[in-house]
Amino acid sequence: MITWRKSSRSNSTANCVEVAYGSDRVSARDSKNTPPSISVPVRAWARFLRRSRG
Repeated sequence: MITWRKSSRSNSTANCVEVAYGSDRVSARDSKNTPPSISVPVRAWARFLRRSRG
């Protein structure tokens, strides 16, 4: 069972991204359009977050 998490900054009317963390992969999906989702290695997700924060 995957536990999806949504940002605490999200509200119920906004389009949001939900994220689920596994032991070696991170999955992400659109909260308004589930499924599908994407799944990437943890290291790739960490690199994406570092680069997106500037």
